[in-house]
Formats: sequence, structure tokens, C-alpha cells
Amino acid sequence: MAAKDTAIVILAAGKGTRMRSELAKVLHFAGGRPLIEHVVRACQPLKAAQMLAVVGHQAAEVSAVVEALGAATVRQQPQRGTGHALQVARRKIRKSAKYAIVVPGDAPLLRPETLAALLDTHRRGEAAATILSAELGDPTDYGRVVRDSEGRVQAIVEEKAATPDQRAIREVNSSIYCFTLAKLWPALNALRPNNAHRELYLTDAIALLRERNERVLAQIAPDANEILGCNARSGLADVDRIFRARKAAAIMDAGATIYLPETVVIDPDVVVGTDTVVEPGAQLLGNTRIGARCMIRTGSVLHDARLDDDVVVEAHSTIHSSRVAARASVGPFARLRPGSDLRAGVHIGNFVEVKNSVVHEGTKAGHLTYIGDATIGRGANIGAGTITCNYDGVGKHHTSIGDRVFIGSDSALVAPVRIGAGAYVAAGSTITENVPADALAIARGRQSIKRGWAAKRRRELQRAGKSKRPSKTRKSAKSRQK
Repeated sequence: MAAKDTAIVILAAGKGTRMRSELAKVLHFAGGRPLIEHVVRACQPLKAAQMLAVVGHQAAEVSAVVEALGAATVRQQPQRGTGHALQVARRKIRKSAKYAIVVPGDAPLLRPETLAALLDTHRRGEAAATILSAELGDPTDYGRVVRDSEGRVQAIVEEKAATPDQRAIREVNSSIYCFTLAKLWPALNALRPNNAHRELYLTDAIALLRERNERVLAQIAPDANEILGCNARSGLADVDRIFRARKAAAIMDAGATIYLPETVVIDPDVVVGTDTVVEPGAQLLGNTRIGARCMIRTGSVLHDARLDDDVVVEAHSTIHSSRVAARASVGPFARLRPGSDLRAGVHIGNFVEVKNSVVHEGTKAGHLTYIGDATIGRGANIGAGTITCNYDGVGKHHTSIGDRVFIGSDSALVAPVRIGAGAYVAAGSTITENVPADALAIARGRQSIKRGWAAKRRRELQRAGKSKRPSKTRKSAKSRQK
């Protein structure tokens, strides 16, 4: 799929006022990426001689996205319509280019093979212009493609100007075109801003080409969704829904199970292994990689996570920029923050948080625990309510826990501190000094018992309560005085 004689021009200068946003329309996200990034990625496989984005509103931010993907930019200032954008782009289009494919920056569902077919139809038909069209069940608000008896494009008629017969046409213009540049430039030069907005439109160039008896063709997109733009938030939601459905379908085709896929959010770069099960309401985001035979239960969110085979992520757990090795389990209601590295067979239970820590094979932290900036050895047991106190108000400090260590419930390990292999920490201890291997550390106040204290206290409270109550005799005397 090489197009060495073709330039691709992406129109990305507009603000998108109907979005009602401070953010340029093409920078809004759908399907896990900015709209403009989807468009650039769809164009890349054509291997065109040149890919050029026309930028304007928030030019620096838009340029940063497209230039990272290999596109050059040219600035349209002021923005005076799509025809004017092509006039601006002409400054940077190489003289050797014979054709130009023009794509709006908010058409993220476009596929590379559709663009390749458009270019092929244009070349074979020796056309001055070829329109990518689509057949819609409801063509309302779209310009209709009117064909002549030979199937060539006779006109593009906007809905407001269409006759009843023309409104019945279901084939619509997508605003995606292929042009022969030698034919396009004279037509662009002849454009005049004869409209309410005083702008130059590419659709008028199409009309001029037809007036000059040039050949104008239309190629129908195989999937009408490919032409969908994002002019408003509702359109953004529609496009996002389609992207998610496509991705879920691809993952299921590759051998994973997704229950209620319409409720699951999966970003485009996510990989899921065979026989893995994803339950409703899960989110798999960023560059998440999931191995085979894993279980991702309801409501869990994985962002840039790496899971090896046979991992279980229980309900409503969050894993961000972390690794979970084979046969480990996480959750429910657990949180792995960036830098967490759980080795094989580790169990991180409910309401446990891990951050920037390595937890070695077979270790368990079952309940209500915080592990931060720590290294924990193999086969350790971290009791409920344990906290690694890693922050002193200025800097973070490390906690080291050896193999087979037992940390009793409700213990605080004040970093920097080291617990030697095989050591025990008694429940309720606050450990501030290193604990040698195989030792028992107890760091808590000594328990004392005062027998009968509770009963005595209850009697005292009872007597105090009685002394505060007014007597019946006093009440009767007061009532007689009234």
C-alpha cells in the first residue's frame, strides 16, 4: 500500500464551536486517543510521499500530536474555509505530488483500506476528483451526492437546497476527497467567498470541476460509520462507542471472553490473552497487557498494567503502571499504584494499597494494609492494618522485609527499617529499629488489668445520674405554687 505520488492533507485548523469547549475539536478523545491521532494513524499505512496537517486553533498542541506521528504542519491563519486550507497547504505540498487525499481531522473511524480504495478508484477512473461517500439510513443534515446516468457525480446538493427527490437520496458526501492536483489548483484559484461566512469551500471546487466537464467520481465507503465526524459531544460519544465495540470484537475473536462488552472500556493498544475472562464494567486502558486464563472481575480498572498468565483481579480493583506475575491475585477493592511489582503467587487482598514496591513470591497481604516504597521477601505474611510509614514529611524511605517474615496485625513499620528473614513482629507494634533474622519484635505499651474497674465505674455513673434528677417532692411544691 504505497502512494509515492500522493500527498495526504489533514484539515485540523478549526475550533469546533459546537463542542462548547476550550479544547480544539481534534484534540478531544474517543476510543482512547485524540481524534486527530486516529486520523493520522489511518493515513500512515498508505506510505504517502507526504502527510501534511493544516493547523490553526491551538496550533502548537495539535502540531505536537501529529508531528510525533510523522506528519508535517502548516498554519492556516485566519481560517477561511476548507478551500482556503488547501490553498495554504499548497505552499508545502511537494511539486512531485500528482494526487492529494484530503481528510478532516475529526473523522477518526476511517480505515486505511478505505483510503487506499479511494485512491485506486481515482487513479483508474482518471478523475479530477473522487469523493468518498456513504449510504445512510437517515441522511438528514448531509449533502447528497447526485449522480448522472453514467454514475459520475453531477453535483453535491446541501439539504437546504435539495428538492424532495434529492432529499430521498441516501448517498451522502463525507468531506473526504482525492484530487488530481493539476486539475484542483485552477479550480481553487477560481473560488470566490460567495456565502454568508465569506469562506472558500472545497465543495464549491467540486462544482467548478463539473462545470468544466472534468470527471468527478464517488467511492462508497464499505462501512458508513467511517465517515462519522464529531461536531458535538453526542457525536464524540457515538464514535467512542463504535471504537470500543470494534476493539471488544477483536479481542473476542482472538480468544478472550467479554461479558456485556457494551459495558467494558478497552483502549486500542490493549492486548488480552486467550481464555481470559473480562466481566462487565471493567476498564482496560493505555498499554495494558493481560496474559492467558486471567480473570478481570466487575468494575476493575487497569491502566498500563502488565498481567502474566492465570492472574485474578477481583472486583473493583485498580492497577496502574504495575506488574502482576503468574497466579497472583489482587482484590477485591485493592489498589496497585505505579511501580508495584507482584511476583508469582502473591495475594493482595481487600482494601490493600501497594505503591513502588516489590512483593516476592507467595507473600500475602490480606486486608486493610498499605505497602509503600518497600521490598518484601518470599512467603511473608503481612497482617491486617499494617502500614509501612515511608514518608517523614520531607522524603520517602524504604522498608525491607525478608523471606518468611510474619507481621502481626495493626503494626506500623517506620522507614527506613529492615526486618530480617524469619522474624516475627507482634500485633500492634510500632517498629522503629531493625529487627534481626528469626527474632520477635514487640513494640507496644505493656498491658495492665484493674479488676472490677468497669463495674465500679458503672456504679459511679449511676449515682451521678441520680443526683442530677429533680425529686418528685420538689416538683409537687413547684406545681402548688403555680
